[in-house]
Amino acid sequence: MADRRLAPDTPELRERWSGFTFNPAWDAKAKAAVARYPAGRQRSAVMALLDYAQRQVGEETNTQGWLPIPVMEYVAKYLEMPVIRVVEVATFYFMYNLVPVGKFHVQVCGTTPCMLRGSDDLFTACAKRGMSIGHTTDDGLWTLTEVECMGNCASAPMVQINDDNFEDLTAERLDAVLDALAAGKAPKAGTQEPGRHTVEPAGALSTLKAMATENHDYRGEW
Repeated sequence: MADRRLAPDTPELRERWSGFTFNPAWDAKAKAAVARYPAGRQRSAVMALLDYAQRQVGEETNTQGWLPIPVMEYVAKYLEMPVIRVVEVATFYFMYNLVPVGKFHVQVCGTTPCMLRGSDDLFTACAKRGMSIGHTTDDGLWTLTEVECMGNCASAPMVQINDDNFEDLTAERLDAVLDALAAGKAPKAGTQEPGRHTVEPAGALSTLKAMATENHDYRGEW
């Protein structure tokens, strides 16, 4: 599992991030998010604003982005809420990075369905590129995290990289995805199984075939 710890609140961290404010583009999104809620309920927008803040940090650092403590303090002030409430949200949800990450955050699912379908091979493929769990490579390109179930059990094993899921993976298929990302390309997200589009059965239907086109009643045949 990922180590859910806050980055140390050092003088260097303060010097770099204490002046953080939303740029005009993200500020417009933040104002729109707050406006979705009734007056006095602006705190309800905290998840959206944390996401926007993380993405702006990512743009400024050429990474996926993360949430330094001064940035969370800015979000708290923006929404007129206690800092601890913002920190509670940020530490609960894995979509928020609490420490610096690389340009590509590789999150490999190690839960039972993915493990049975070969996630260990995916970790090995990552290790061959110099990745280790909980660390960022020296070139700043990759951060590797082991995570629990992300809801793609029907197309296991899977990996989430930044905003995209890549499913039905083998070590070779993951290598192809990582090669494309490293080359500045945008690999196809979703299933990597040829001929499969989402999580429909791989290959032809073997049971309940009549249900493919209509709500067929099988009871008389059983």
